Amino acid sequence: MRHGTNDMSARVRFMRRSARHRLRQTLVGSVSLIVVLALGLAPHRTARASGSSSATAKPVGSTAAPVKTYGSKSAPITLEVFGDYECPSCGGFYEQTLRPMISDYVAAGKVYIVHRDFPLMMHKYGYEAARWANAAASIGKFAEAESALYDNQAAWGESGNIEKYMAAALSPADFKRVQKLMVGCEMSVPPASHSCPFDAYIEQDKALGNQVPVMATPTFLIYHKGQKFPAGQGVVSWTVLKQFFDQLLAQG
Repeated sequence: MRHGTNDMSARVRFMRRSARHRLRQTLVGSVSLIVVLALGLAPHRTARASGSSSATAKPVGSTAAPVKTYGSKSAPITLEVFGDYECPSCGGFYEQTLRPMISDYVAAGKVYIVHRDFPLMMHKYGYEAARWANAAASIGKFAEAESALYDNQAAWGESGNIEKYMAAALSPADFKRVQKLMVGCEMSVPPASHSCPFDAYIEQDKALGNQVPVMATPTFLIYHKGQKFPAGQGVVSWTVLKQFFDQLLAQG
């Protein structure tokens, strides 16, 4: 019986060690992000007191510059996100991190989010989705458009029918306005075309991304009190980012 008891105790100890190891593996990415951002890499100084290098798009032609932001520019922290609407990781980052952040720290005036379009050529409908988002943003409906695009990413990513989800996300009157703005931006029109006014804004964002440089999506930059922190990549949970933001906010 003692031999059996010892075997059972050994198995329990092994299971406990395995569970602790799995927990460490789960947390290592979260902890390393905070260490890298807070300690391991010195932030780069920028000329601006806070905010991204160019938070407002430059007007192109007669089309109103799309406003692709959340929150107040006066927020102490700015998060600049380069994304592709057809990128699954970007969808995960929006659903798991940005959405709760918007309802929490953005709503509280602590964080200002700037969206940057960085559609990848490997995605068939990513550029077209960015056109729709910019069209909606030009009439003040960016939040509705971005939510619709990410919530229905799998569906329109398969069918290419982005218009269907834009129509469902907007009021009939707003959808008609966006439809009118999208003339010349049909899916058959190649990217960076002069016939689509929103391509100029998308290309502006891509140029900024190439300066980072963006090597994958999502890529994000954090700014706080004149400091620009090293770019992060991939899906980082809101819990982890919130911890880092709290460290920054505690500095005053």
